[in-house]
Amino acid sequence: MRIVFCGTPSFAVPTLKRLLAQTDFEIVGVITQPDRPRGRGQEVSFSPMKEAALAANLPVHQPEKIRAPENEELLQKLAPDCVVIIAYGQIIPARLLPIPKLGWINLHASLLPKYRGAAPINWAIVNGGTRTGVTTMRIDAGMDTGEMLLQREIEIGARETAPELAARMAESGAPLMAETLRGLAAGTIAPKAQDHAEASYAPMLKKEDGRIDWRRPAMEIYNRMRGFAPWPGAYTTFRGQTCHVWGEPVSKERDAGLPSGAGGGAPGTLFGEKNELFVGCGDATVLCVGLVQLEGRRPVKANDFANGARLKSSERFGDT
Repeated sequence: MRIVFCGTPSFAVPTLKRLLAQTDFEIVGVITQPDRPRGRGQEVSFSPMKEAALAANLPVHQPEKIRAPENEELLQKLAPDCVVIIAYGQIIPARLLPIPKLGWINLHASLLPKYRGAAPINWAIVNGGTRTGVTTMRIDAGMDTGEMLLQREIEIGARETAPELAARMAESGAPLMAETLRGLAAGTIAPKAQDHAEASYAPMLKKEDGRIDWRRPAMEIYNRMRGFAPWPGAYTTFRGQTCHVWGEPVSKERDAGLPSGAGGGAPGTLFGEKNELFVGCGDATVLCVGLVQLEGRRPVKANDFANGARLKSSERFGDT
């Protein structure tokens, strides 16, 4: 099977490597995003997909815009049986969809139609989900609305962060894609239309998503810390300065041992107990702070932060 592979981030790499290891697949070209400035230094670097493709001596194409006419010519020349597309980062114009006879086959990081959109892994964690999965589908002109092919469920760990879950899902999706391609070639997969009435959306993350609302219960705040790692993270203010915070909810059993009324102050109120730092949250719940990173500084343990700040009574996170 002649395959053009279209993808950009590390999430797509396990599938590329899996297909390369199989003798019945031939990767005839890789399409990925142009090199971009990345990281704090804003140095121009290759995408994870480009690095993997070059390591495998595959031809790499990096169009600024996939809709440009020359890319239609490129695909016609490569004559793929299918295009595998995973987190590429550009919308594919409808005129390109009929070129491969088996279609453009996508690996999406949710159990469609739940969590269509750009950040399904993050929002599954943020919303307190315990199970998610990967779906292979044939893309159409809509946003993650195409016919579903195969699915595989995956459990979300109670303390798992978005990068950790993404890594597991990428590894689980690789054999599912290989199984999907073979099933399509053999005619043994019956595509299934999505129930659009059951759809939910996972929009692209914004900086503001990471701002902690201390009126939320501690478990909701914790889920947002996990789901928004590493960006935008979970941040608040302290004495007018932005700071990132990591922590975990205090269990009901442990909460009973805290000072009376500890979680009863205004949301965001800080208090210490036995060299630990706690913060009151909504619904009279409490979050135990693990690390604090003030703007422009390194993360420090919560107790070191409290000692250095010389916390005053009733002082709060989120004081702006």
